[in-house]
Amino acid sequence: MATVTLEGNDIHTNGDLPAVGDKAPDFHLVDTALNDLHLSNFAGKKKLLNIVPSLDTGVCATSTKKFNDAARDHDDAVFLTVSADLPFASGRFCEAENIDAVKTLSMMRTKAFAKDYGVLIEDGPLAGIAARAVVVLDADDNVVYTELVPEITQEPNYDAALAAL
Repeated sequence: MATVTLEGNDIHTNGDLPAVGDKAPDFHLVDTALNDLHLSNFAGKKKLLNIVPSLDTGVCATSTKKFNDAARDHDDAVFLTVSADLPFASGRFCEAENIDAVKTLSMMRTKAFAKDYGVLIEDGPLAGIAARAVVVLDADDNVVYTELVPEITQEPNYDAALAAL
């Protein structure tokens, strides 16, 4: 279990992020076309997982936009934003914000992703969705970088994540 804060108040996740050097857990997420996707769908590519509570918040939207801009310079990688949002809402967000280089994925069918990656919030007002985190995987799905953002209302360390990618 990890502790993060939401506006200074402690909240807890179900576990810890995968450790650097570990093989990333597989996942079952849903894209904006309602397709089921797994880690294997991105085989052979480096991956940056931008894990956010909801694209409906300013910080989540900002991180997705910043990683979208960065993704244009990384042809060898896929940038995934994972949230609790329904695919329809993610699709509207991407269209409104011209998000074209990041793939948004939803946990709508199962919370296993959040549980397996140790980011499922267990208490407080955001219980049941994911804490803010970034996980970077190499092309073989080994974890090369992680950041659990200590305060949910803060942005992740973009420079460190992109350097690890």
